[in-house]
Amino acid sequence: MELQGKIKLIDETKTFGNNGFRKREMVITTEEQYPQTIMIEFVQDKTDLLNAYKVGQNVKVSINIRGREWVNPQGETKYFNSIQGWRIENLSQAAPDAPGMPPMPPADAFEPANNFKEEDHDDLPF
Repeated sequence: MELQGKIKLIDETKTFGNNGFRKREMVITTEEQYPQTIMIEFVQDKTDLLNAYKVGQNVKVSINIRGREWVNPQGETKYFNSIQGWRIENLSQAAPDAPGMPPMPPADAFEPANNFKEEDHDDLPF
């Protein structure tokens, strides 16, 4: 599933327990007739995905919905849902270049080949 909206909040990464479980929460506001404010959590190595984003950017987030059952000490069963993000894409006009990738040249930066001769051919079978 995917959600689209404007980033309202990006929280700090939090670490829990002795096993080093990491979680980072982000809130987006959808842009529809009745906007929704939705909290999405990123866990473990996915917390680093949010480092390249800032409040105010329009994004598309790929999500999974998780559910779990819990029985409290009084024996009552409770149910909880969470929304976990696993990919995020910038939808803003001025999208930043991906880290480690060279910027794309403009579409008109290359000259068309004009020294091509029909009689030049290759013997490739396709």
